[in-house]
Amino acid sequence: MESFVTMQSCKRYVLLVVLFSIVRNTLTSVTHYSIPEEMKEGSVVANLATDLSLDVKTLNQRKMRLDIIANKKYLDVNKETGELYIVEKIDRENICPAKSSCYLRLEVILENPVRIFNIEVEILDINDNAPQFRRDVIHLDIFEVASKGERFSLSNAVDPDVGTNSVKTYHLSESEHFNIEVQTGREGSKFVELILKTALDREQHAVHNLILTAVDGGTPARSGTASVIVRVLDTNDNTPTFEKVNYNITIRENSPIGSLVVHLNATDLDEGSNSDITYSYSLYTSEKTQDTFNLNPSSGEITVKGMLNYEDFRIYDMEVIATDKGVSALSGQCTIKILVEDMNDNHPEISIKSFQSPVNENIELDTVIAVVSVSDKDSGDNGVVDLHIPDNMPFKLRESSDNYYELVVSQPLDREKVPEYDITFTVTDRGSPPLSDNETMTLELLDVNDNVPQFPQSFYTIRVMENNAPGALLSSLTAFDPDLHENQYLVYFILEKEIANTSMSMLFSINPENGNLYALKTFDYEIENEFIFHIEARDSGSPPLSSNVTVHIIIVDQNDNAPVIVSPWRAHGSVVEEKIPRSTDKGSLVSKVIALDTDSVHNSRITYQFLQVTDATLFSLDQYNGEIRTMRMFSYRDSRHQRMVVAAKDNGDPALSATVTIKLSTVETAVKAYSDMTEVPLEYDIFSDLNLYLVIGLGSVSFLLLITILVTIVLKCQKPKPSKAAPPCRNSVISERNSIADSTLVSNDAYWYSLFLAETRKGKMVVRQPVPKGSRYIVSSLPRGTGLTDTSGSAASTLQVRV
Repeated sequence: MESFVTMQSCKRYVLLVVLFSIVRNTLTSVTHYSIPEEMKEGSVVANLATDLSLDVKTLNQRKMRLDIIANKKYLDVNKETGELYIVEKIDRENICPAKSSCYLRLEVILENPVRIFNIEVEILDINDNAPQFRRDVIHLDIFEVASKGERFSLSNAVDPDVGTNSVKTYHLSESEHFNIEVQTGREGSKFVELILKTALDREQHAVHNLILTAVDGGTPARSGTASVIVRVLDTNDNTPTFEKVNYNITIRENSPIGSLVVHLNATDLDEGSNSDITYSYSLYTSEKTQDTFNLNPSSGEITVKGMLNYEDFRIYDMEVIATDKGVSALSGQCTIKILVEDMNDNHPEISIKSFQSPVNENIELDTVIAVVSVSDKDSGDNGVVDLHIPDNMPFKLRESSDNYYELVVSQPLDREKVPEYDITFTVTDRGSPPLSDNETMTLELLDVNDNVPQFPQSFYTIRVMENNAPGALLSSLTAFDPDLHENQYLVYFILEKEIANTSMSMLFSINPENGNLYALKTFDYEIENEFIFHIEARDSGSPPLSSNVTVHIIIVDQNDNAPVIVSPWRAHGSVVEEKIPRSTDKGSLVSKVIALDTDSVHNSRITYQFLQVTDATLFSLDQYNGEIRTMRMFSYRDSRHQRMVVAAKDNGDPALSATVTIKLSTVETAVKAYSDMTEVPLEYDIFSDLNLYLVIGLGSVSFLLLITILVTIVLKCQKPKPSKAAPPCRNSVISERNSIADSTLVSNDAYWYSLFLAETRKGKMVVRQPVPKGSRYIVSSLPRGTGLTDTSGSAASTLQVRV
């Protein structure tokens, strides 16, 4: 763009030269303007139309334009107003570097007629630049021997501004050793020199940091700074100096060769070779001392060179010189006195005069166990000795006389906890470092019968399965006695105790040596289900000690008794025959099977099920209470004879069972309303029949017991006889829902049993009672009371009897 403008300007100049001869009023006088630099873009310099007496309205028609000669176009003219304005900010230092005056020359050209006006714009300087040093850091090296008033040149600062805005003066930061002097050059430039005010000492102040500031003359004034680092160069003006002038050192005799005696350290405040130091003995140091101690010339370490013996030589004196390596070497010296200290080189001695071992564990307190003497050949603190034993032992030392000690019992001894003690006697002198010696003696303890046998448990529960084999091992009851030998040997006994006139020794046996417990008989859960007795363990000491433990034997039940069916009653396993009207309603109770089992509660739980049934859709069997009921009414298609085989199975593993066969015949008979009879309470018939017996029983407890015993004997001796059933009444209901009462089964452990009125229409009662193991249940018939009709309520009744 700039080259294009230049070409256009050249063409215009050529055209003006051609027309110069034609146009008369071609040149005009120069118009002068002055403006400060850095004016904002768009700022108006002057109104050319007014100053050049031009008509503003004709400026566009005359194609007014502005050319800048040999410069960038910083200015332009507004053809509408004729104003000369700033196009680009003007930097005087960029246009006219290092010049005191600066001008922009312009030409204003108009056509029709052609006229050219010369304009000169002076760019005035403003203080827009601060002085600046060529280097931010000025390094200056000065020897510390430099004389006062010596001058050192410093680089000057440069300010692109001119006139009063250029560098005017310099300032130096406060310093006790330096100041500055400002000089003016031929062209008015300012120079500065550093002047030494006072002498320098590198050892006190090796480096001086100064700040040099250049300030111009503008308003406001601007400044620039530079760091002046003055490094003081060393000269050898300091002698080596030791930390001390006199050294007093103590060293032990017999110190090994090469042991460090002292490390001398001389310092020189100079630097470089002026501070490098070497060490040497002076002429005043004896040959004996130099042969005994070695001096390292570089490090200043004095070490042991020969053997030291306090008895031969006790004090060594020496003088050491430290010399630097400067051109004019300087030196310093110190004196050293070495004192040889007597060393604790004799060990103390210990002697056991008397020692008693073994001893009984119940030995009395303060009994003397040993007598010990100690000695040391050294003198002073090195010959004073102390005797001690470990702190965690039940013994203590008691001084009996000079350097004689007694070992006595301070706490009770227990062989079961610690069977023997390794007692270490340690003797130590009070030298530095202390020397010691020790001797260990073993004290054995003899056992005393002071511990009773201990069982691991205070109570043993042993479960034994019934029907066990005689002689079976039940458990091993082993006690422990921490004593030794005969005090530890145990013998086991069963403490005698009778149960039902039977001694425990007849039921159980224990091995006296190892505590194995055996059963001497076969146990039956249904007869005996637990035993409690005591076993004693006794040692063989003198006197013997013993302890006992409680043993609880629990007989665990086996399923060894099969269920026994007691209802419906049957004679010698024959088939039970029942009759029922064909008009029986759905849900009517036909019969009830009751079975008993003398095993434990778990094994005696009985469930019932059909094994065979003529018509499975006609009858249902409750598996828990054994009730057989009709599931629907009889139809003409149903057989007149129904056969059912019911099994009663216990809950053992493996399960045992019993069966009963019921033959049911249906009869055609007119049914009479029977609801009243079924609502008669269960107890009424029984109480009406046995009223007299109950009154007598309540009157005398002893008479009731006598009657109970007699009835039991009779029932055991009586054989079952078949009962003669009266022919049923034609209009009576043979079987109905409540004719057999539910039985309340009570725990076998309390020996409760129930009497069931099982066949009311036959006038019989089935009695269940406990009998000896191996016997069968006795089923007997009790006659119904007189005066009752067939429809008077044949509900079953229950009477509980405890044997």
